[in-house]
Amino acid sequence: MFRSKLKTVTLALSVTLMAISLISFPQESVDASIRGLNMWWEIVFPSLLPFFIVSEMLIGFGVVKFIGVLLEPLMRPLFKVPGVGGFVWAMGMASGYPAGAKLTARLRQEGQLTKTEAERLVSFTNCSNPLFIFGAVSVGFFNNAKLGVILALAHYLGNITVGLLMRFYGRNPKKLSREEKKARPSLRAALSALHRTRINDNRPIGKLLGDAVMSSIQTLLMIGGFIILFSVINKLLFHLGITAILAKGIEVVLALFHLPVELSIPFISGLFEITLGSQMTSQVQQATLMHQVVITSFILAFSGFSVQAQVASILAQTDINFKPFFFARIIHGFTASFYAFILWNPIYERFYNTEQPSNAIPVGFFGDYSLFGKMLDGLATAGPLITLLALTVYTYVLARRLDRN
Repeated sequence: MFRSKLKTVTLALSVTLMAISLISFPQESVDASIRGLNMWWEIVFPSLLPFFIVSEMLIGFGVVKFIGVLLEPLMRPLFKVPGVGGFVWAMGMASGYPAGAKLTARLRQEGQLTKTEAERLVSFTNCSNPLFIFGAVSVGFFNNAKLGVILALAHYLGNITVGLLMRFYGRNPKKLSREEKKARPSLRAALSALHRTRINDNRPIGKLLGDAVMSSIQTLLMIGGFIILFSVINKLLFHLGITAILAKGIEVVLALFHLPVELSIPFISGLFEITLGSQMTSQVQQATLMHQVVITSFILAFSGFSVQAQVASILAQTDINFKPFFFARIIHGFTASFYAFILWNPIYERFYNTEQPSNAIPVGFFGDYSLFGKMLDGLATAGPLITLLALTVYTYVLARRLDRN
């Protein structure tokens, strides 16, 4: 009872403090809101919308079930999740946060995952996509796209490590028989599962497509709200001096790992929002490039409270517990930083570190006109148009459905 009352008072005081801060720093709050809105408007919405819509349709047509049957002999022994987890994992890496959580929640609602399996799966299928790592962080912030190789390797190796560790989480409701353990991928069984799933979901194609668009845009609107909110919170914490206070404690930890204490404030900012934290880390002149990469790897893996709040909101629609996901983010942060540290000399120093200064963008595949650079520039240019078009379609479909009801 006391803990419940304490929680109520804490939440009320926090919201009141935020309201007072918004009034005290109106211009800073507006600037932070615009920054968050631009990020969602130009990058997040247009990059995630196609993945979300296609994923919903793949689930409805039974393709995910088909993939799940084929990948069952791989995913079950490694991560103790059904074969459909392979689809979630691949889509999570391709599209980025929080696609893994959305697909895991969707499959849980479909009954294709148990509660424990869903908690294992969501812990390692939420990660940054290659476009963000290479385009936004490496090229945009560090002006050195070759760093994307180290950041990506550390990020995804840490992700795999989390998946292997989380296989020990929870108890299995049933033990697999000897025949199930020795089962091999069967194309016939996969095709049969695909057909059964499509028959059971008897929605017409138009209805399925409309549901996919509606569900995807509703999720992205929620994501946009969280991005704007945490962008403002991060800015207010900085102006209130709370970030500096928290940084004092982080300085002690950084000193233990022989990292520059000047990285403490970027680290704190990254705990709330990964984009701002990564950008601030790249601007710390007192740190070496390796130190910056180690901290950035932690920030990308931890994914920030902004992304975690998005995941918590998605998981709240199911019975999936959020705590294992949060615990996995801490593990991912440390493992990604560790991999970045041990891979720095054998990979970056040996193959990529030239006499070129670190603030110069190298020529070639990762150069000025690299694939990732072109994709990021194109997304930023066409992103607002795609967002407007999608929101227009969403408004039209929603109005039609309200008229019918």
